[in-house]
Amino acid sequence: MQAWLMQWISWHTVAVVIGLLLYVLATQGLQQRRPPTAAVAWVLLIALLPYLGVPLFLMFGTRKLRRTGPAPGTNVPLGSQVSNGADPLDALARALNLPPAVGHGAVALHTSGAAALGALLEVLDQARHSLHICTYVIGDDTIGAALVDRVRARVAAGVAVHILLDGVGGMRSWRVVHRLRACGAQVAWFVPPVHRPLRGRTNLRNHRKLVVADGARVWSGGRNLAVEYFEGSHGCAPWTDLSFDTDGALAAALDAIFVSDWIFATGRSLADAPAPTADAARPHAGIARPVPSGPDYTDDTLHALLLLACYRARASIEIATPYFVPDESLLDALCLAARRGVQVRLLLPARSNHRLADLARRRPLLQMTAAGVQIRVHPSMLHAKMVVIDDAWLLLGSANIDSRSLFLNYELMVALGDRKTIASAVAWFNATAASAQPWIAPAGGIMHDLGDGLLLWLAFQL
Repeated sequence: MQAWLMQWISWHTVAVVIGLLLYVLATQGLQQRRPPTAAVAWVLLIALLPYLGVPLFLMFGTRKLRRTGPAPGTNVPLGSQVSNGADPLDALARALNLPPAVGHGAVALHTSGAAALGALLEVLDQARHSLHICTYVIGDDTIGAALVDRVRARVAAGVAVHILLDGVGGMRSWRVVHRLRACGAQVAWFVPPVHRPLRGRTNLRNHRKLVVADGARVWSGGRNLAVEYFEGSHGCAPWTDLSFDTDGALAAALDAIFVSDWIFATGRSLADAPAPTADAARPHAGIARPVPSGPDYTDDTLHALLLLACYRARASIEIATPYFVPDESLLDALCLAARRGVQVRLLLPARSNHRLADLARRRPLLQMTAAGVQIRVHPSMLHAKMVVIDDAWLLLGSANIDSRSLFLNYELMVALGDRKTIASAVAWFNATAASAQPWIAPAGGIMHDLGDGLLLWLAFQL
């Protein structure tokens, strides 16, 4: 018995050593940098339960993928690019190899589901040559039916329609996908649950949302193409969300990101993809920079920009997000901003559609409250993703302020400097916050603290 036990310990030790060696090689050799808490979690899991930890790490441990070719969206003609070397955020964005800042037409900010749906249908109907759609979910509902009708009409008019749907988020979309393909649209799944390893990891999801007609007009933001984002369902009001539409070089730059994602998901290029053209002579309402983030970038682009923006903020920071589970560095930046006199305001749903996220946000919200941050919770589901710094820099798009969005998902934000658009976004924030209530910390205790730590350590870092 003793000999058997010693032999088992020896083999177990070998398994632990091999597992930790794999972790080190994968993390350092493949540049898989991750937050310290996530690193500790993986090391402990592999050391304590190597027979479970090693397979899980091989399946889900990758968060950065090697990319061949240029970064998504960077092939924009020089005539379309705009640079402001005096702006540190602009300098950092260029250093992170983000797509260049480009001009755009008037931006329409959709603060209601009705306005968002009207703008979406208008962009769909405008397509004459190509129509590119990327989303996380397509609902098998009235919105999905409206999309099918528009796609059928566009295909009949000779438009090439390509739709990219996340392989996990789109699980509820199988019947809609079948109808879209029957219409003649090309539909591809972005990393389905069962896939070839070279097509990405199952835990790395595409959360980007955009609709581009002819590479010239774009609809984007935080809304998925399902009824709860526009009209509401089952007697419930539509979710509070934000999206926008515009045209100009920004539409072409965002379309280039779609094309890059399509090639990654399918291995095929798009013959219908219009070559980006310069519009330097065309007057534009403002300039904007696409801010894609995710495994296709070496750096955590959005996280880096948010950190710099928080540390440089002088007067105000407004954040709207459905899920607030930031990492320690971003949480510290926000708390320090509040302590040095910056007015930091945070807008959340009182209860989101993800209970785990609501439980995990307790500890960071307590730290924010102690630092003087104003936290308000909206009575209904708030799904908007927005950051405004000093009423001069606006981020709109798909990313939540949680570790999955910041470090794992493929996300797409747009940094806008147009004063009119920023004023509209701030007005929406003020009106929505006025109808919300101050956040009240739930009862604490040692068990709550332990539970918070476990959630933050495992659920949102791995």
